[in-house]
Amino acid sequence: MEAALHGDSVTALGQHGKRSGDKLARIPVKIVPLAGGDALPKPPWLRARPMMSETVASMAAILREHRLHSVCEEAMCPNIGECFAQRTATFMIMGGICTRRCAFCDVAHGRPEPLDEGEPRRLAAAVAALGLRYVVVTSVDRDDLRDGGAAHFARCIALLRERVPGIRIEVLTPDFRGRVERAVSELSQAWPDVFNHNIETVPSLYRAARAGADYRGSLDLLARVKQENGAVLTKSGLMVGLGESDQELLGTMRDLRAHHVDILTIGQYLAPSRFHMPVRRYVEPGQFASWRDEGLQMGFREVVAGPLVRSSYHADHAADVVTTTGQER
Repeated sequence: MEAALHGDSVTALGQHGKRSGDKLARIPVKIVPLAGGDALPKPPWLRARPMMSETVASMAAILREHRLHSVCEEAMCPNIGECFAQRTATFMIMGGICTRRCAFCDVAHGRPEPLDEGEPRRLAAAVAALGLRYVVVTSVDRDDLRDGGAAHFARCIALLRERVPGIRIEVLTPDFRGRVERAVSELSQAWPDVFNHNIETVPSLYRAARAGADYRGSLDLLARVKQENGAVLTKSGLMVGLGESDQELLGTMRDLRAHHVDILTIGQYLAPSRFHMPVRRYVEPGQFASWRDEGLQMGFREVVAGPLVRSSYHADHAADVVTTTGQER
């Protein structure tokens, strides 16, 4: 394990980048460990479903066959066993190397390779082979690209619709920092059904958690997509346990709703390694239920909240809830 904490790390497709200690060695805000240096013990409700190695291996084999990444693997999602068992995965396009060094995430950081022009077609082939009717497509940050990778997203969406008629598509995009106009223009060539961009945390923690990102910029991106195409459902996600207060969390929820976000996810932050921002509190399941109720009262059309919830967790069900109700709560 220690080898994965220092030096080069290899992604599922053999790309080399930095993770953990090496990835976070030069971030702007030094990570302050908890007093005493020991991590908080995990409570009993934070028990992910077992990995079920045969199922996980089978899904991983299909991804490797089509030379595709999944964020499930690269970000070490705790729900990988459950989701792979249901033959669902969040596909991660544009490689496994991210240009950002966020202090809560352990996707590998480094200099990405050029875009693979064959990737959209392989993605469509894999989704067809799996018989999926709902697919989530995300990516690493690609600050090296003039449009942040928006045109590549659009090509993936177009080819998925061509190869699998009737499929519903959710994208989870980066913030397209400094490239929003160009990015939205590219996405307008092939809109998804659901546009997701995670706000991640409250404004006071942005510089520490999301170096290079901008809180207002993320809100504006979500609002801009809704402005351009009101039929697209907008969605965002929050982590808790980084050091935010309940009032700060509710303030961010209100900000998201004021920017016309339809669907919200809220989950417990889990530190990928001792080098990442530490978990400063574990939130009980009952509090997540309370936040869900408050979010629905604010006007979100669906709120998915729980300790192991991640932004793509049961994404198809959340979209179903909104489309079947047909109106804002």
